[in-house]
Formats: sequence, structure tokens, C-alpha cells
Amino acid sequence: MNSFQCATGEPAQPDAQPSPDAVDRAAFTEKGTPRFTRTVLALFAGGFATFALLYCVQPLMPMLSQAFAINAAQSSLVLSSSTITLAIGLLLTGPISDAIGRKSVMVTALLAAALFTLLSAVMPGWHGVLLMRALVGLALSGLAAVAMTYLSEEIDPRHLGLAMGLYIGGNAIGGMSGRLISGVLVDYLPWQSVLTVMGGLALLAALLFWRFLPESRHFRPRPLRPRGLVQGYAMHFRDAGLPWLFLQAFLLMGSFVTLFNYIGYRLIAAPFELSQTLVGLLAVVYLSGIYSSAQAGALADRIGRRKVLWAMIVLMLGGLGLTLFDVLAVILPGMLLFTFGFFGAHSVASSWIGRRATQARGQASSLYLFGYYLGSSIAGTLGGLFWHAGGWIGVGLFIAALLLVSLLVALHLARLPATPENHARG
Repeated sequence: MNSFQCATGEPAQPDAQPSPDAVDRAAFTEKGTPRFTRTVLALFAGGFATFALLYCVQPLMPMLSQAFAINAAQSSLVLSSSTITLAIGLLLTGPISDAIGRKSVMVTALLAAALFTLLSAVMPGWHGVLLMRALVGLALSGLAAVAMTYLSEEIDPRHLGLAMGLYIGGNAIGGMSGRLISGVLVDYLPWQSVLTVMGGLALLAALLFWRFLPESRHFRPRPLRPRGLVQGYAMHFRDAGLPWLFLQAFLLMGSFVTLFNYIGYRLIAAPFELSQTLVGLLAVVYLSGIYSSAQAGALADRIGRRKVLWAMIVLMLGGLGLTLFDVLAVILPGMLLFTFGFFGAHSVASSWIGRRATQARGQASSLYLFGYYLGSSIAGTLGGLFWHAGGWIGVGLFIAALLLVSLLVALHLARLPATPENHARG
């Protein structure tokens, strides 16, 4: 699944980062160059580590329910506690990167998140685990807030959709691997050992990230100015399209996390009674997201985001419908289709932010990601109430309501006039 925090000065002034029209195109990183390859590999590793650390706890939720005598909604806090602090941190770490630099903030964030994951494995009580998970989310905000801004600043605008899609593909592989590794290991190891393994993998990813990511060419340090931050955020809410993209992020991520939070509870119960290992293996459906994020981003570069976004949401609705059947052979393709649509939609919407925002692009990206992870926290936990009230049908109706609103938002965005920067492609 990011960059997004930039201006911290007066929003009425030109953004600190050079616009595509103001900087010689040769100064940007172009597809096919060694620098492009290094950038994509590094951000891929960063996205991998971010989503692996966030979502490795999803397959552990049923085991945590048993270990701490808590229900499904309470167990979901092991994920929601991370995503809510991540959302809050996005509003802070991006502006910090504006002052001290992009790469240093992202490297520190990955290292800290890996450390807190290792510490969570030795916490003796539930509240200690939640505290460490909250710190994991806060640390990861340093990468999530800055990665998309880094790409928006450094990559040639002609290839930004592709680069963003590849970064989000790293998110998809991370989410898949985190769920897959922990889902398999939890049948053989205590949950504490599983978290130790994930923390170790994150440390390795952080070292690769530090080694390969090129230093910024277009970064210009700016002092932290709280008044400018507030004015910059307010400016984006006056835009005709950006607030709808922020809402879109909330709806898309809320629906996605809700499905994967509770599908495990359904599949380990009758009539399926799958093992934790088999439920963890279902994370291979993330492979469809790896493909769709890059392809949808490239397609949006060619024919326009407004023509692609709503179609991806329709695919999510179709996939959700298939999961309502009590036949495993139908549920699995439904999960695959749902995941394909989600990562495609997220790739399109996130790259749209950088194209629509003409000033304070980093802050615009922060607000998008704030909505994204807020949706994960709020909807992901609310879904547990629908699970207890109506089983999978209740969860499905809740997700369908989120997606129908998401579809209406996408159709509204498609009717908005194009901005000067994206007039040709929408």
C-alpha cells in the first residue's frame, strides 16, 4: 500500500517541492534507470515490512482470544491499536521529515517498529501487548507518511502511477507474507515466538531499505511551523476533490481490514473447521493485489483515474458477494476478487492525491493516509460487533454498506472537472 507529508510553511506560498512543470524533467528518476530500480526495490522492502508488521497479528487473533480470555472485537484491538496510532502519527512524522529529511525518518521508523515488535513478544499481559502494538503503529507512521511523498518528489510524473503501484505491491506482499508466515507458524509455535520471527524479518528489511534507497534530489528542508500546518490542512479541505479522496481511503481500507479480520473466525468454525495453517495460507490471495496495484496504476496513467477507480470498487463488491456462500470453492475466488479490487482502487486513489494537490502535497498525502488507517481502526473493530450480532452475514452487510458509499464517492469524483495538472488524463 506512500509521499504525502510536505509543506509546513504558509500554504499560500508555492510548495517547497519543485512542481513537474518547474523542474527539468531530466532531474526526475525515469523508468529503466538504475536509480529507478534501486528506488523501487527499497520502497518495495519498506512497504513489505510495514504491512507485514501491521497485519501479522490478524491470524493470531483467535489464539489471542483464547490466551487472554477476550472476544473477537477485543482481540481486533491488537491490530486497531497499531493503525490508530499510525493514523495519528501521520500528522506529525511527515512534517518532521520536511525539516530533517525523508530517508533518515523512514529508516529510523522501520528500525523502531522492528524493535517494538520484538518487545511485544515478551509482554506478560494483554495491556502490555497493546501498548507495544500502539508503538509499532506510531513508528511505522514515519515510513507510511513519507514514502509516497518521496516518490512524488523523485519519480518522473509520467511513471509515478507505475512506481506507486509497485510500492503498494510491496504492501500487498508484506500483508500476504505477514499473514502467511504467522498463520502457518501459529500452529507450531507460541504467538510470542511468531512475533519474534516477524520482528527479525523487519530488521532485515530495514537494512535493505537503508542500503538501496537513493538520497533525495528534490528535498528542501523547511522549518516546523504549526500555524502553516493548520492552514495547509485547511486548504486541502477546501478543494473540490481531495476531501472525497480522504473519505475514499477510509471506506476502502475499512472494508478490506474488516473482511480479513473476521474471515478467519468464520473459516475455523463449522462447517469449514479449517486449521490455523490453512487459514494463514489463504493470504496467497494478496498475490492478486500485487498484480492489480501495478496494473491499475499504469492503466490510470493511460486512460485516467476516474475511469478505473469505480470499476475496482465494483470488483470488490462482486468478491464480497461470493464470500457470503457457504462453499469454500466459492469463498476463495471471492476473497481473491475482493483483494484484486482493493489494491487496484487504493493504487489509483493514492496516486490521484499527488496529481490533484498542487501545494502542500505531503500534507494532502498525510490526510489520505490518516483516513486510510482510521478506517482500518474504526471499521475493523466495529466489524466485530456485526460478527457477534449476525455472523458472517452481518459482517458482509456492514462491508457492503461501506463499499456502496465508496462507489458513490468514486462516481462523484469522476464527474469533477480535471485540474490543470491532470487535464489530459483525469
